[in-house]
Amino acid sequence: MARPDQTSGASHSGAASRAAAARVLDAVLHHGRSLKAELALALPRIADPRDRALVEAICFAVLRQPARFESALLAWVSRPLPKRDSELKALLFVGFAQLDPLGLPAHAAVAATVEAARTLGRRHQAGMVNALLRRAQREGLPAGEPHAHWPKWLRDQINRDWPDDAEAILDASAAEPPMWLRVNRRQQSRDDYRARMHEAGIEAQVDERLPDALRLDTPAAVAALPGFAEGAASVQDASAQLVVEALAAPPSGRVLDACAAPGGKTAHLLERDASLRLVALDIDAQRLDRMRSGFTRLRLGDRVQLLAADAADTQAWWDGTPFNAVLLDAPCSATGIIRRQPDVLQHRRASDLTALVATQARLLDALWATVAPGAVLLYATCSILKAENEAQVDAFLARTPDAVAEPLDERFGRPSGAGRQRLPGELGCDGFFYARLRRKG
Repeated sequence: MARPDQTSGASHSGAASRAAAARVLDAVLHHGRSLKAELALALPRIADPRDRALVEAICFAVLRQPARFESALLAWVSRPLPKRDSELKALLFVGFAQLDPLGLPAHAAVAATVEAARTLGRRHQAGMVNALLRRAQREGLPAGEPHAHWPKWLRDQINRDWPDDAEAILDASAAEPPMWLRVNRRQQSRDDYRARMHEAGIEAQVDERLPDALRLDTPAAVAALPGFAEGAASVQDASAQLVVEALAAPPSGRVLDACAAPGGKTAHLLERDASLRLVALDIDAQRLDRMRSGFTRLRLGDRVQLLAADAADTQAWWDGTPFNAVLLDAPCSATGIIRRQPDVLQHRRASDLTALVATQARLLDALWATVAPGAVLLYATCSILKAENEAQVDAFLARTPDAVAEPLDERFGRPSGAGRQRLPGELGCDGFFYARLRRKG
């Protein structure tokens, strides 16, 4: 995410941006909506890219520490705000986040947020907004318990799974991540693209574990990236880029990407080897349409067969010809990418885990039949929970006599059962699990 413009004042666009952020946050925090979906609706309506970046930055800042802002309200307001004022509460969080952690100029931030109260039809509460933000400016926000917004069941599970790393996981999940790019090697080498970025005034770091990756410690707007519109690069975390390395599909092989949307891993496979005969499935036809748009930008054309289907219902889509490599990036709790999807903590329930584990097992069992003898299935998730990862794979191996796990090296994280686990923030990466499973010939 690009850095917000720090010069916005109480202009019309400044107030409109704060109001837009408040509406998004109200929907997410108080009405159970998805941050990604709400931003997808709100951002296209904002003309200035600096204002779009500001709205996004505010929303992420709030959702990474909502309990802290809640503590400030409880300390400074004589009684809790009623449910009918949920939008006002979200706007106050917008104001707090601008002061800390975003550190925007206080006068402009307060003035624009007060004006946003009027934009939202809350003129009668503008004075209250002004008074609370001025107090936050004078006194600073209470430190609070930084992880109090985590569901207890999830904190307990992380403590059980990773007792020595639990606090580091929570801290990393609240931090702003670096921006990782995947350079399209069909257009230029990583080093050549890095030089183009340097000429454009954007500095990027190389990671030798990842031949196509560049890391931006200061995120940039994609519109500022050289050649982005022509497919020179894509935004993709390092952990997701390592999937292609772990799968190691054979040249010209017949390859299945079983849960393909949003399509980054599918595209990476084709950028690495255009000779692959690739089939990409997703249960959601609309997500496949968005994948097609991405492939057009990357100039991949019709090199992949896209099918809308439930991957576990093989009779509905499989022609019976086995695959030389299968990628199952399975539906999961997304607990490894909370720093990128902080609203996971608002939506995830303990009961979800039971359903997800069952779905993962169903997918593994069904897709195993499509793997050619001697070929590989890569099981991957963006989860850090052992029930979805280590225990899931161990159970699969126990019930599948012709499956054997192959070792992966330290690029993929620490050993975890038959696979490897990367925890959030390690080497700048998202949390991710990989297990490489070969079908005995």
